[in-house]
Amino acid sequence: MPTSAIGLPGELALAFLAGALLNLTPCVLPVIPLKIRTIIHHAGAAPRHRLEAAIAFLSGTLLFFLAIGSASALMHWTWGALFQSPAVIAFLVALMAGFAAMIFFDIDMPVPTFAYRLGGGRHMEPLISGILAAILSTPCTGPFLGGVLAFAITQAPAVLVAVFLCVGLGLAFPYVVILLRPSLLDHLPKAGEWSRRLRQALAFLLLAGAVFFTQSLLSPEITLWLWWAWALGLVLWAGIAIVRRGGWAVRVVAVSTVILGLSTAFAGGLLMPTQGGPLHWQPFTEARLVAARRAHRPALVEFTAAWCINCKILEKTVYVDAAVVQAARRRHLVALRVDLTRPNQAFERLLVKDGGDGLPFAEIRDPEGKITRIFRGLFTAATLVRAIDRSTHDRAGISG
Repeated sequence: MPTSAIGLPGELALAFLAGALLNLTPCVLPVIPLKIRTIIHHAGAAPRHRLEAAIAFLSGTLLFFLAIGSASALMHWTWGALFQSPAVIAFLVALMAGFAAMIFFDIDMPVPTFAYRLGGGRHMEPLISGILAAILSTPCTGPFLGGVLAFAITQAPAVLVAVFLCVGLGLAFPYVVILLRPSLLDHLPKAGEWSRRLRQALAFLLLAGAVFFTQSLLSPEITLWLWWAWALGLVLWAGIAIVRRGGWAVRVVAVSTVILGLSTAFAGGLLMPTQGGPLHWQPFTEARLVAARRAHRPALVEFTAAWCINCKILEKTVYVDAAVVQAARRRHLVALRVDLTRPNQAFERLLVKDGGDGLPFAEIRDPEGKITRIFRGLFTAATLVRAIDRSTHDRAGISG
């Protein structure tokens, strides 16, 4: 069984750090409004109630990571495999849209009768918030997580589950600290109309996450209309907030939200029809890979999925960068895309065989078909350009 240079304690600590850094990935952004709502609702509560909320939030996160870690150990799931199920995505879309409405209109979460009977009615929201935060973290591999998962999948089931639990601990840690120490929020301005508008702005963020994940369920044409409906709703909301008398803080929140929201949507190509891109991507097949080798051409193989937010960021930024396009043309690069939106055992085996453990994952193959560089998570256009250029004249070695 492979061992780590830093040992098991070091890997567990790295897993904790990787989980904490997952909070900075685009995948977790949509659920931040729910986390903030949970924190604000309990910030003024008694210490005991804050502790209970923190335990509920942490429990929700750890329960999910315990389940996904066990599934990975027993069924050899890859990171993000849960999102290959249309039923799971449909449930999450409905859940996120529902929470967006709750946050926008400041509606309390309906609590099942059994939860009240058990005395845990007030803990349902932090528990569900922790679970949802954990679920939405899985389409992304943040900094360090790729290496941690690469180590974990080679270990005994108990070690693998322990690594996943440490990732969950890291993911929940910042919010548990704030719940236990609400004094950290004392420097914030007093709540008022501006905070209500900020809450509504965050609801639009959660709703954008719901629209994004519908891309795995609906046609591109319908999804495009949903994005335009979201953008129109955002503009109308901001216009009403600006026209009404609410002070300069309200106007700042409204204007900043609409500028940030629309600029991000346009930059990400969310309001434009889907195109193939300048690299002329082709669906991956072994025949195309063999043809590239016979033609003595290097290849870029990207493992992606419609539900992978970081994949879409790479496809809208790095892969369309002018320097990358020029390098691809200069080296006669063949661009092949492996789609893991739906379960595909052959593609999943290829991902693991080539050193992948989640998405995004990409590799550069030299003209002889040998892998000279692999990429886990996000990377820059300059890094990809160097890998493309080196693939045709030396063996750069494999790195993450």
